[in-house]
Amino acid sequence: MSLESRTADGWATTRFVVLGFGTAGYACADSLIQAGAEHVVVLDDRDNEALREKARILETLGATITLGPGSTAELPKEVDVVVTSPGVPPHAPLLAQAAERDVPIWSEIELAWRLRDPANAAPWLCITGTNGKTTTVQMLTAILQAAGHRAVAAGNVGLPLLEAVLDPEPYDVIAVELSSYQLHFTHSMSAHSAAVLNLAPDHVDWHGSMAAYALDKGRIYANCQVACVYNVADPATEQLVADADVVEGCRAIGFTLGTPGLSMIGLVDDLIVDRAFIEERATSAQELASLADITPAAPHNVANALAAAALARSFGVPATAVRDGLRGFRPDKHRIAHVAEVAGVNYVDDSKATNPHAAQASLLAYEHVVWIAGGQAKGATFDELVIAARDRLRAVVLLGQDKQVIIEALERHAPDVPRIVVDATDTGAMRIVVGEAAKLARVGDTVLLAPGCASWDMFANYGARGDAFAEAVRSLAE
Repeated sequence: MSLESRTADGWATTRFVVLGFGTAGYACADSLIQAGAEHVVVLDDRDNEALREKARILETLGATITLGPGSTAELPKEVDVVVTSPGVPPHAPLLAQAAERDVPIWSEIELAWRLRDPANAAPWLCITGTNGKTTTVQMLTAILQAAGHRAVAAGNVGLPLLEAVLDPEPYDVIAVELSSYQLHFTHSMSAHSAAVLNLAPDHVDWHGSMAAYALDKGRIYANCQVACVYNVADPATEQLVADADVVEGCRAIGFTLGTPGLSMIGLVDDLIVDRAFIEERATSAQELASLADITPAAPHNVANALAAAALARSFGVPATAVRDGLRGFRPDKHRIAHVAEVAGVNYVDDSKATNPHAAQASLLAYEHVVWIAGGQAKGATFDELVIAARDRLRAVVLLGQDKQVIIEALERHAPDVPRIVVDATDTGAMRIVVGEAAKLARVGDTVLLAPGCASWDMFANYGARGDAFAEAVRSLAE
C-alpha cells in the first residue's frame, strides 16, 4: 500500500481504524476525511455527551463512530491501517491484534508526515527528551520568527501538528515537540534536524523498560537530514545519535553548558557561542547571545536555549535572530515561575516538574531551598535527586499519594533535613503546605514547588496545582 501524499488515490480506498476519540483521535479522523479517505472507523471505550456531539459531526462527513465499553476490544476484520492516539500502550488489545495481523500502526505524527503536501512541505525541526521539550520548542519558534520565518510550534504543544501540515498557507518551518508515546508508532518521518534534550526514567510502565523508552526517544533521529543535536552532559543522547540511521551528510551537533568543542554550541563566560555552523569552527566561535538574554537563566533553562539555538542554526538562522528570539521569550506558567517575595523569601512555581529529573534540575538552580514535593510518583525513585540536592535543602514539605517514596529517600540520604508531612488532600491542602514552608524558610531562601510527581491524585493537572500554590502564596502575602 502506497500513501505518499494527501492527493494519492490510495487514501480513498484504504480502510482506516482510529483508536481513541480524544483531541488527537478526532483530529486524525477529521484529517483523513479531508484527505479523501472514505472508510474511517473510530473506536473509543468512553461514552459521554461531549464525545457523542463530536461523533455526530464526523458521522455527517461519512465516518463510523463506535463508543462505549468494549468498543476497542476487537480489531475489525476489514482494516488496512490503525491510527492510534498517544498514550494507548502497545500492549492494548486492539494494537496487539493489529501487530499479530501485520496491520500497520501509525501515530498521529506518522499520519501528519504522510499528509504533508509534497509540493509545499515545511521542514520539521523536532525535539524530544524527558524534560524541557515545551520550553525548547517555544524558544526555537521565537528564534525562527525573529529571523522572519513563518514558523509555528506544533505537536505536543501549540498548534495540532495535523492542522499545521494542512494549513492552506504553508509554513516555512515547523518546530515539533514529540513525546515517546508519539514516536513509538512513527516510522517514516525524516526531520530536517532533531534533538534529544535528556534521558531519565519516565513512562517506564508504558514502554516496559528504560531501554525501550530510550529506543523510542531515539526514533526522532531516524532519517534525519541535517543535524542530530545531543546533550554533551547526557552521554545516552549521544549514543542515540551514534545508533541512528540518518541521511548521508547529517552531522552530530552537541550542546554544552561548558566551553564548546568542535561541532558544538556552548558557553564561554556568559556568552552563548557557536562552533558548529561557521566556516572557521576549527579555530573560532561566533557569539549568538548572552545569559542575560535568557529568562530565567537557571542551568537547565540555559541548556534548553542552547538546544534551541543549535536547531535554529542548523536551519540557517542568523546569530542576531538567536539573540532576539531568546531575549523576547518568556516561559509558560508553572515552569520555574517567580510568584512573589514574602518577608524576604522567594516563592517559585515549577509545578510542571512532574518527575524527579525535572525537579532535580529545578532544585539545583537555587542555593537554599524549602522544597515542596509529592503527588503520584509513577513508579519513580528519588535517591539520585536527594543525593544531588541535599546540600541545598533547608527543609522539605511533603503532600500527596506517594510522599512516602520521597520520605524514604530522604531518610536514606538526607536524614538531618527537616521535613513536614501534610496529610490533607482537600482544596485547602496547599495553603497548609505553603504555611508550613513559610515557617521553615529563612530570609534569602526559595520556597520551591517542584513536586517530582504527577498531580492527578489531588489536582486536575499540574496547572491547577501551580495555581493553588500561587493563590496560597498570595494569601500568605496578604
